[in-house]
Amino acid sequence: MTAPGRLPRSYLYVPGNAPDKLGKAPTRGADALIADLEDAVPPGGKDAARRAVADWLRSVPDPGGAELWVRVNGGAAGDADVRALAGLPALTGLVLAKAGDAEHVAAVAGLLSGLGDTTTLLMPLLETAGAVLDVRGIARAPRVHRLQIGEVDLAADTGIDPGPDETELLFARSMTVLASADAGLHPPVGPVSAVTADPAALAESTERVRRQGFVGRACIHPAQIPVVHAAFTPSARQIAGAEDVLARFEAAAAAGSGVVLDAEGRLIDAAVIRLARRTLATAGRAAAK
Repeated sequence: MTAPGRLPRSYLYVPGNAPDKLGKAPTRGADALIADLEDAVPPGGKDAARRAVADWLRSVPDPGGAELWVRVNGGAAGDADVRALAGLPALTGLVLAKAGDAEHVAAVAGLLSGLGDTTTLLMPLLETAGAVLDVRGIARAPRVHRLQIGEVDLAADTGIDPGPDETELLFARSMTVLASADAGLHPPVGPVSAVTADPAALAESTERVRRQGFVGRACIHPAQIPVVHAAFTPSARQIAGAEDVLARFEAAAAAGSGVVLDAEGRLIDAAVIRLARRTLATAGRAAAK
């Protein structure tokens, strides 16, 4: 389920049980916000956090174009989250923590529909071996907009011990990227990083994530946002190149030609067109900021 529009470069997690942080979140500069009802909230605080997040979504001032997501729990608590949030106009979508398989995602989509909600999107968070192995099915489940990978929980589930270059996570990352492309989704959101005080290290990691096929990255601290934006904001040259590719494609289509070449004489095929549109989508988000 691919929706048109601008692709966020950053998704900032905000604890759902911290009304002060929720109130300040739209001023942090992130392209998208994720109010967290799962890991950030202890078991005894779930009900209060759920009410706080629902109230925030009802009263949030203009978020400056930022998408507003909520990470919901699994199980019965997750069902209660969905019931409390369904149909709220400010809500962009739900991040499904520990989305185990396609059936789990389809069940949430069905619950939303049963509640009369026709617009809320879903972003499954792949945090288990089972989710990675069923990622193709998850990507094709109803309402899925993008995928996100949760590598801390995935490492704990599998025993993976990532080194500095994160090579050990490449298989799971590649599976997520490939499944997204196969299902016609936007590229997945990059995983969070625990690095908050070393911009150079975060930039290196984020550039690696970008090269691996992700667009945008989840953040756990506002200090990460400028570094992530720098990695995912197209240069003026890249934007101009993308615009030229699309202009050539549209001109050829209007003329009834099936062969399109770029400025250097290289063939423009469907994959090149998709990349150009992706570039302009992230550029549009940067311009909006």
